Amino acid sequence: MAKDQLIIFDTTLRDGEQSPGASMTRDEKVRIAKALERLRVDVIEAGFAVASPGDFEAVKAVAEAITESTVCSLSRALDRDIEVAAEAIAPAPRRRIHTFIATSPIHMKHKLKLEPEQVIEQAVYAVKKARQYTDDVEFSAEDAGRSDIDFLARVFEAVINAGATTCNFPDTVGYNLPFQIEETVRTLLTKIPNADKAVFSVHCHNDLGLAVANSLAAVRAGCRQVECTINGLGERAGNTSLEEIVMAVKTRSDIVDVETHIDTRHIVPASRLVSSITGFPVQPNKAIVGANAFAHESGIHQDGVIKNRETYEIIDPHDVGVETSAIVLTARSGRAALAYRAKNIGIELTKLQLDKVYEQFLKFADTHKEINDDDIPGIVDLANLNS
Repeated sequence: MAKDQLIIFDTTLRDGEQSPGASMTRDEKVRIAKALERLRVDVIEAGFAVASPGDFEAVKAVAEAITESTVCSLSRALDRDIEVAAEAIAPAPRRRIHTFIATSPIHMKHKLKLEPEQVIEQAVYAVKKARQYTDDVEFSAEDAGRSDIDFLARVFEAVINAGATTCNFPDTVGYNLPFQIEETVRTLLTKIPNADKAVFSVHCHNDLGLAVANSLAAVRAGCRQVECTINGLGERAGNTSLEEIVMAVKTRSDIVDVETHIDTRHIVPASRLVSSITGFPVQPNKAIVGANAFAHESGIHQDGVIKNRETYEIIDPHDVGVETSAIVLTARSGRAALAYRAKNIGIELTKLQLDKVYEQFLKFADTHKEINDDDIPGIVDLANLNS
């Protein structure tokens, strides 16, 4: 039985750029957009066109450069925002306007200063306005994670009737827990009579470190689009990490009932490009794309990986664009790792020779954080194998 497609909506160029210090030039955004297209990302949110002349030009440049992925611009539920977004994305063969308004009590009262009925009216107006320019319109209920579920259902029902083709549930401040968001989305879908007329989406933030888990929970409940960013970049603690959500879906295909169209071999190159452009280093222990994601230091783990990679790796590094696993030599490494690394540089050791070399190796390793290939011949010499 064919699985549903999980649409991957990348917002590195919009929400990712909202990471303090992560601003990008127009040309840098185009380079990243092309990398996202190589990844076969379904939707690229190129920016917030009305935010500034520079943002407008960047969105337009991405729209001119991208031919396969859908190019999207964010807009508030305001006439000028929607008009500028439409103009910026016009060159793209596939284009989407993503309009939003807040629906939580705290936002409606303190930020918008609008009554709930006024919010519904504004949301419907915005969607109808956006449909004048494209038949691909996404509506987001900002701060949906803290919104009243019955009110949220009314908003989504109204915008679907107005022409929204995607309805997005943003956990704007990363407040929800996985079991909560799964239950909320599942209940929400049962309360919306026309839910089958739109794709439901989720946009999670990582304030409690749960963005990926929450996104998976929402997918389990029926969402068929996930909004995410390369390296999990984004406002405050960041967004759902594209590489993590995609590889979770691929790796656990035995229990996840969706699949993506992402070409995962381009994940690590895209991660490195975004890191180099933004100046945000990827933490070494970051899942999938960190320098240590496929590195093994414990002797027991190294022995297992050398014998069969799957003993300690659930993902083939080649699948994400990494050439090979790394066997890192330290004082915690065993004989198997030493013999493996020695053989890789042309030094074959018998069992007796390995025992002698290993004694010298441990002495050397106790005073060095890591042993490189260049160190191995000297360690072998110290073992005095001919004596």
